[in-house]
Amino acid sequence: MTRHATPLPAGHPCLACDVRTIAVCGVLDCGDLARMRTLGRTMRLKAGQPIFHEGDQATRVFTVTSGTLKLYKLLADGRRQITGFMFPGDFMGISVDDEHAFTVEALDDAILCSFPRNRFDEFAGEHPQLERELYRLATHELAAAQRQMVLLGRKTAVERLASFFITLLDRTGKMVEDGREYIDLPMSRSDVADYLGLTKETVSRVLALLKDQRLIRLDTLNRIEILDGGRLVDMAEGVTD
Repeated sequence: MTRHATPLPAGHPCLACDVRTIAVCGVLDCGDLARMRTLGRTMRLKAGQPIFHEGDQATRVFTVTSGTLKLYKLLADGRRQITGFMFPGDFMGISVDDEHAFTVEALDDAILCSFPRNRFDEFAGEHPQLERELYRLATHELAAAQRQMVLLGRKTAVERLASFFITLLDRTGKMVEDGREYIDLPMSRSDVADYLGLTKETVSRVLALLKDQRLIRLDTLNRIEILDGGRLVDMAEGVTD
C-alpha cells in the first residue's frame, strides 16, 4: 500500500513524478521517499542511447519514470535476442553478479531515477517494506520469464504477436480516443521480431492477417487500434471458433 501521510516539501521532484504510486518507491512514506531521493539523480536518455552494455559493471539501479527501453543480448554469431521491454514504473539493475547480463537501450526519449547500487542496497536493508516489494518484483519477473519460454517454445507466430499485444495492454494500458482503443508501439518491427523469435517479414505478415480479420487496425506505423480485444485474447491462447 502506498503511504504519504506527511506531504513532500514543495518543489520536491517526486511530486511531479507520474509513476510515484506504481514504482518500487511507492511503498515508502513521504519521509523515506525523500531520503531515498537524495541517494540518486535524474538520468535523461535520447532514443537509441544505452544505459549500460552487457558485461558492464553493475554499479547502479534504475527506475524508469518516462519512455520505453529494450533489453537484449548479442549471440556469438552476431544475432540479437531481445529479452524484454521496460516501461514507466519499472525497476532494473539488480543483478546476482557484478556484471550486467544484457544491454539496455532507450527506444525513445526516456527519464530514469538512478541510484548507486551499494547505497540502494543499504537503504533497502533498512526498509523491510522496500525489500518485500523487490522480492515481489523478482517473483513477477520470474513468472514473466516462464511465460516467455512458453511463448517462444510452443506458440505459433499468430499466437505470439497476439500475446505481445495483450501484454502491452496489461503493461501500459490502453488509450481511448473518441471511444476507440489504442496501444502505442515504440519498438520497431525488427525489435518485435527479435523479442518474439520471428523474422521481421513474419511480423509484418501476421500484422496484415490480424488486420484482415478485423482484430486490429494500423492507425499509424507505431499506433494500433484494438478492434476486438476479446478475440485477440482468444487468439493469444490458441482458442479458435
